[in-house]
Amino acid sequence: MPTNRPAPRAAAPDRWSAARIGALYELPLMDLLYQAQQVHRRHFDANDIQVAALLSIKTGGCAEDCGYCSQSAHHATPIKATKLMAVAEVIEAAQSAKARGATRFCMGAAWRSPKDRDMPRLAEMVREVRALGMETCITLGMLSEAQAQALQQAGLDFYNHNLDTSADFYPRIVSTHRHEDRLETLARVRRAGIRVCCGGILGMGETRAQRVALIEQLASLDPAPESVPINLLIPIQGTPLEAAEPLDPFELVRTIGVARITMPTSRVRLSAGRENMDDAVQALCFMAGANSVFCGSRLLTAGNPEAGHDQRLFSRLGLRAHAAAAEA
Repeated sequence: MPTNRPAPRAAAPDRWSAARIGALYELPLMDLLYQAQQVHRRHFDANDIQVAALLSIKTGGCAEDCGYCSQSAHHATPIKATKLMAVAEVIEAAQSAKARGATRFCMGAAWRSPKDRDMPRLAEMVREVRALGMETCITLGMLSEAQAQALQQAGLDFYNHNLDTSADFYPRIVSTHRHEDRLETLARVRRAGIRVCCGGILGMGETRAQRVALIEQLASLDPAPESVPINLLIPIQGTPLEAAEPLDPFELVRTIGVARITMPTSRVRLSAGRENMDDAVQALCFMAGANSVFCGSRLLTAGNPEAGHDQRLFSRLGLRAHAAAAEA
C-alpha cells in the first residue's frame, strides 16, 4: 500500500545521518508506523514480545550525579543504600521471574564501577541465572578490560550501559563522568565478546534534535546494539529532574518507530515509564516496533505495571510472550 510521503530507504548503520533520521521523525505518524511495521515484520514475529525481569542487586549510594536517578548519593531521595545481594537471593528472584514468564533476567547495581573484589560474586550470579535457562543482562557502571573479560567468561549474554541522551545534552544531566566514558565501556564490552544493551531516556528536557542525535549515535555503533531500551523519564522527588515536563506520548511512539527502522535487527525494549502510559499508547509502541517489556511491579526503584495487567493487555492485543530462553 503506497504512502503519501515516501520515507528514506533502509541503509547500513553508518549511512543513518542526522538529516535522514530527522526526516523519519517528520513523517506523518501513520506513515512512520507503516514503515516501522514493514521493517519489524522482516526481522521479527510482529506479535511476539520478550518478557524480561529487572532486579536491583545493589541499591543506592551511587557516587554518580545522574539527574534522573533516585539512587545517586548526590540527591535527597528516600532510597537507602544497600550492600550487594547474596547469590542465593538473586537466584530466588530469577526463579520467581521465570515462573511469571520472564525469559530474560537483568541485574543492576548502583555503582560508578564495580570493585574487583565483587567480580567473583557477580560472575557467579551470571552463571547461576544462565543455568536456569534464562538470558542474562547486567549493568554495573563503567568496566575495565579485565572486568569485561570476567563477565564474558561467566557466560554473560548482554551488558547494559545506556548512552542516556545526546553527547551535547549529556553534561546537563551528568557531571561526574563524560559521555565518552560510556562509549569506552561499550567498546570494552564489545572487545570482550559480550552483546550490547544500550539505549536512552526520553523526557529529560532534550529537544527533538537531541533525540535524533541519540538515535544517530546508537545506530552508528558498529555493530548497532542488539538490545535498545527506550525509557521514558519517571520524575522522582528529590532529583534535579523531578519537575520535568511530561513528554508528548506520540514523541515516544515516534522514537520507537525511528529506532526500529534504523536498527532493524535489534530488540527494542519499552522500558521505564510504562506505569504512566495507558494501554493505547503501549499498543502504539508495539505497533512501532517495540518487542520487549519488563514484568513485575518494580524496576530498579520505580513502579512498573503488574504482571496481571500485562497479561490482560497482551490478550486484548493478540500478543504472546516470547518462548525462547536465549537468542542467537
